[in-house]
Amino acid sequence: MTNRLANETSPYLRQHKDNPVDWFSWGHEAFELARQRNVPILLSVGYSACHWCHVMAHECFEDHETANLMNELFVNIKVDREERPDIDALYMDAVQAMSGRGGWPMTVFMTPDGRPFFGGTYFPKPSFIALMNAINDAWHNRRDDIDNNISALIESLDRTAQIKPDESLPTIDLFHQAVNGLSQTFDTNWGGFGGAPKFPSTMSLDLLLRSFLNNGSPTTRNMLTTTLDAMASGGMYDHLGGGFSRYSVDEKWLVPHFEKMLYDQALLVRVYTHAAVVFNQPKWRQVVEETIEYLLRDLRHDNGGFFSAQDADSLDDQGHSHEGHFYVFTPAQVREILPAELVDTALQWYEITDSGNFEGSNIPTRLNHRGEFKRTSEVEEIRSLLLEARSLRTWPLLDDKVLTEWNAMMTSSLVEAAVLFDRQDWLDAAQQNGEFMLRELRDENGRWLRSWQESGAPQARHRALASDLANLIDAFTRLGEATGKSTWINHACDAADQLLRNYWDSINFGFFTIANDAEQLIVRQKDLLDNATPSANSTAALAMLRLQALTGDKKYLDTALNILRLFSRIAASAPSAFSNLINAIHLQNVGVTEIAVTGSRTDLLKELQKNWLPTAVVAWGEKYDSPIWTDRPEGFAFVCQNYTCAAPASTIDELKKALRSILN
Repeated sequence: MTNRLANETSPYLRQHKDNPVDWFSWGHEAFELARQRNVPILLSVGYSACHWCHVMAHECFEDHETANLMNELFVNIKVDREERPDIDALYMDAVQAMSGRGGWPMTVFMTPDGRPFFGGTYFPKPSFIALMNAINDAWHNRRDDIDNNISALIESLDRTAQIKPDESLPTIDLFHQAVNGLSQTFDTNWGGFGGAPKFPSTMSLDLLLRSFLNNGSPTTRNMLTTTLDAMASGGMYDHLGGGFSRYSVDEKWLVPHFEKMLYDQALLVRVYTHAAVVFNQPKWRQVVEETIEYLLRDLRHDNGGFFSAQDADSLDDQGHSHEGHFYVFTPAQVREILPAELVDTALQWYEITDSGNFEGSNIPTRLNHRGEFKRTSEVEEIRSLLLEARSLRTWPLLDDKVLTEWNAMMTSSLVEAAVLFDRQDWLDAAQQNGEFMLRELRDENGRWLRSWQESGAPQARHRALASDLANLIDAFTRLGEATGKSTWINHACDAADQLLRNYWDSINFGFFTIANDAEQLIVRQKDLLDNATPSANSTAALAMLRLQALTGDKKYLDTALNILRLFSRIAASAPSAFSNLINAIHLQNVGVTEIAVTGSRTDLLKELQKNWLPTAVVAWGEKYDSPIWTDRPEGFAFVCQNYTCAAPASTIDELKKALRSILN
């Protein structure tokens, strides 16, 4: 017999539909029942590709003894953190404040009006049963202790809304301070920053690329090349199928947590594209090509949207679930798959040994041949045969929901790669993604929604968050620059106006996570830190600086500057937590270069599109209402700042001269 989660669209929630737990999804019904019963709410938050979420589900939520106690003592709510990152962020702040650490699965006990009083992460069955009994005892016999806990906690949860803006804007010194800070934590052996576990730190790498363009520092070059080579050489990169796992559990990038997330692909495609162009490195272009090939093959809906993730776990031949099983090989398996004459080359190329590098098996890797990715025709045949054999295994679970934020992020990255590598097929895919979002992820009033899943009724659910709209602005702006179609700029303005209308804090500046006319949680927070994904506010600042340069609309510039004022003090205290925001500070301090190409001058346009120009915007094709087009005769390229331009360029040499003059 299934529970209520059978009616949900989230694959993660549906994974729990057969639990004996009487689960509710987040909503009024659960809170009202908790009030009527006078019992706490037990909130469990996770996501479909989370290994330890599966472990706790098996040990506790599928277990009748545990489920019966949960049902007796609490009203139980299950949340997909990817569908509702607003709920996840709020209660994760509470868990970290209470326990000093966080992670998933997240387990929170709270009052019937949603105020948390105890929380943690993964609990094995014995600990979980003891904890639930202790919580029940405290709820009935020590309520004053709970109330005192709540008061202090709520005050700390509201801190992002209480941060006051500075009168002055942050200076370029903060950018240089961030670069210096990254050099202090850089791992000189294996790249990346700090020790294990290691995350890709894509926004920090993009910050370093901007710094390198400014000064050509050999130290910065070394940090970038060491990190990018090492990440793509280890097992975190899928050497057979393309794409990256979420992070590495060791300092060498060898053993990943095997889940593959859409947002990681978007951010890594972006930074490898930028670096491949800046350093003219074909091997990094290969990484981009293979990652996009993976996305278009395995993570794309037929109508153009991108799915969210592939799970870390998969089933073996006996039906037992193991993390990473889908991806690993023994020498015996390689010998069984390949013709005899290819076996030795395969074992050597992918560093597959009898002793193995992961639980007695082997993650294919190039760890001992770092940065050497170019395959001979023989190795390419090996890769193809191993990939084909791997595809016959039981696949990891696909989380087939389509999230606005992550899709918009992917569109932006696809556009950049398509333009810089002259790939019309990628640009077509990016446009199809943009059209999918416009068609499927808005309600009848034109308001953006966060999540879509094909079998849902309705398919699109949950009011968009600030991060969704901020990334849409960036995606639509870049589609306009890449295609020369004015309609994409109009869509970017519409998204920006909706964000300003419904999410802006007119007192302390910055965007609240939740719209002013949407369901409100116990406090209204702001998304400020650049974590695994860029924050809503840093993304909005960058996107609005660029959109203002294309449209001339001053309200977008004012908004971006007021966001930066909000960060003047807090970003200086920990620059590494604000890398994307500091990239916006860099853009504001350097100034946006506006480039307009008038008439049919594909030669000038193609010259521009060979280069990564992080501080420039480009207008061409269909004209729209903007000073970027004012008094511009046909057949030239105009390179400007604040719409004051260098001499019109009619040749490629003149264009290069104008770019050098303004960009330097």
